[in-house]
Amino acid sequence: MSDERRGYLYGLAAYVMWGFFPIYFKHLQPASALEILAHRVVWSVVFVTLLLAVLRNWRFLGRLLRTPKLLGGISIAAVLIGVNWATYIYGVNTDRVVETALGYFITPLVVVLLGVTVQGERLRPWQWIAVGVGAVAVAVLTIDYGRPPYIALLLAASFGTYSLVKKRMSLPPAEGLFVESSVLAVPALIFLAWLNIGGDAQFGHVSTTHTVLMVLSGLATAVPLLLFAGAANRVPMVGIGILQYVAPILQLACGLLIYHEPMPPARLAGFALVWVALIIFTVDALTRTRRERTAIGPAAATAEPIATLPPR
Repeated sequence: MSDERRGYLYGLAAYVMWGFFPIYFKHLQPASALEILAHRVVWSVVFVTLLLAVLRNWRFLGRLLRTPKLLGGISIAAVLIGVNWATYIYGVNTDRVVETALGYFITPLVVVLLGVTVQGERLRPWQWIAVGVGAVAVAVLTIDYGRPPYIALLLAASFGTYSLVKKRMSLPPAEGLFVESSVLAVPALIFLAWLNIGGDAQFGHVSTTHTVLMVLSGLATAVPLLLFAGAANRVPMVGIGILQYVAPILQLACGLLIYHEPMPPARLAGFALVWVALIIFTVDALTRTRRERTAIGPAAATAEPIATLPPR
């Protein structure tokens, strides 16, 4: 098996796991979204600490402590990913799986907008068209829901901003997850202690299966992230960008086929417009990559990222 094909298998495995996250988090009820988030953070730290101990890879901590600016950036990234995780868990456990899927469908468009507004990047005409179609889709969905799809928008905005912050840093996935989770671990532990003192904690009081699943939430967070890292090192950027649509497609299928969430015609029209925008965006990226390869050769061509960071 070629290295690139192995990379695609790693990437597909990661996105399939993320795609079925709604089923996992549904099984963590009746714990609240914040209790689930706190345990996810704490057990992520535990698991990644064990992994790094086995690999004996702690040198990055010295670099981190010598670079306050990097530490500050990671702290911001930690808050953003915490908001993203909490929003996702809340959406899933309040029967809005379809809306969470929408959030990850529109994330690439938000990343592009952030590139323009924050990075000062210039969009090509077809990219502007894709963003415009995406904006119309959000308007249609706002009319359908009777409110802005705020869970989807918050997911896209938090992850898009997280992507922007992470782009300026260079920590590998395991080390990045360790530091980000560690930043969140202190407030998470304080919150869990408060829940236990008040007698409101569900952890350890529902069933053995529930307790085990809560503990394994750290493993469930880290494993697809590490698989994604293996894919990112082997697969072209456009390949990763196309693979990323597997997760929200599976999440949408979970919402519709397993949890039977409604999909009225107006909502379907809104999703259809989002898919049109993504098709335009993806075809434009593929066309540009093909032209670059023709002009300067495949070895020198670099594919434009559609979205190059993992969703959760």
